Amino acid sequence: MNRIRRWSLALPAALCAGLPMASALAQAGGEVARPAPGLTEIPEAELGLMRGRYTVGNDAVLWFGVSMVSTWQTAAGQTLQGQLDFGFDFSRGTPTVSYRPSVTITAGDAPMPVAQGQRSVDSAGLANVSGMVQSVQVAGDGNTAGNLTSLTVRDGEAPAPAGASAGGHANAAMGGLTASAGFDGGDARILLQVDGHGAAEQWIRAGSLGQSIRLGSDGHAVSNQLHLELVRQAVPANAALDQGVAQAISLTRGLGGRL
Repeated sequence: MNRIRRWSLALPAALCAGLPMASALAQAGGEVARPAPGLTEIPEAELGLMRGRYTVGNDAVLWFGVSMVSTWQTAAGQTLQGQLDFGFDFSRGTPTVSYRPSVTITAGDAPMPVAQGQRSVDSAGLANVSGMVQSVQVAGDGNTAGNLTSLTVRDGEAPAPAGASAGGHANAAMGGLTASAGFDGGDARILLQVDGHGAAEQWIRAGSLGQSIRLGSDGHAVSNQLHLELVRQAVPANAALDQGVAQAISLTRGLGGRL
């Protein structure tokens, strides 16, 4: 099993608050201990004491929500849309999870054009990418494609729950058009597909968050939008001061060297 290690760097003597005291000791003939140069490994016992002592800002998280929306308008006028909203409500102490998937397909008057057989795109490599992923692959003309991700952080009240759907899935199909939104195991996913023309996808899974558009035809308009929202509740001023002092004390752990 891999062992995660944390390291601390000894501060230069010029940055230490005790520099005047060190100078006085030197003038008096006393010996001054210098910080050991380089990196010093922090023992696991110290890491155990530090765990959970850090705060981010002076706010408490009330809500974390995600809204994923994928839209596709074909060259023939058909419209596909998939949406998945879910959130984590921390306002009552114990986290509450809510989710709502939905999909729609609107048929156009004209039939879909015949796909060009020699056009293709390959996105298999995206499965090996971790972190934030955005990809647009186009083999055609007159297409519009875009991926958008946004993060909103605000103070206020937690929004109303999004509701729930049995099974966590929504699916629709019509004449070579398919749309699905929901959860597959621990993964959240939206997938829009037009047979012979491409696919649009969004996902959130362990270690990866991504948006992908693959087009092998002409005249389509496709978009992926992913919105993240974090709602905080400001704490009283005296509580914020207590948190700041506690964090400052915690940060002194692991600093090598002494005067």
